Amino acid sequence: MLFGQSVFQSVLDRLKAEDDEAAEQDAPTARVSGLNTGLAFDVMEGVSAQSNRADQAYVETMGFAPPETAPESSPVSPTSPQPEPDPVMPDHLTRVAPEDIAAELDISMRDTAHGLSEKRRAFAKKNHPDRVHPLFRENATKRMTTANLLIDQALRRLGR
Repeated sequence: MLFGQSVFQSVLDRLKAEDDEAAEQDAPTARVSGLNTGLAFDVMEGVSAQSNRADQAYVETMGFAPPETAPESSPVSPTSPQPEPDPVMPDHLTRVAPEDIAAELDISMRDTAHGLSEKRRAFAKKNHPDRVHPLFRENATKRMTTANLLIDQALRRLGR
């Protein structure tokens, strides 16, 4: 303790005295309090490039040629976007009958739990609704539901 004060209190008093001295000094300046470095701007003829043409800042920094210097001999014709062709449903998504899916899975009495899990993964990789076009998700959902049901039934039979 210094003169009946803690070190912390004496530091606070000194900082307050410095702030008071700074407030008593001459008129306010353009300097920002706490900013110790100066700012540098690329100024040409008193006007910065960024304030003159804000749209040119990207062109200059990215290295693109400004539109004024582009050759006018090659006219740019606006092309209308071509509509995307309608997607075609894959053949396997058209088969939603349980018999077709069972034949595709080829579940037999020799299958193990590991083999059935592999069949489920392979079927999901090809038919999962998240992996097909949104127009075909209904069929994919039906196929996945049926396949999961068939595989779950086979797994229950194995457990007996």
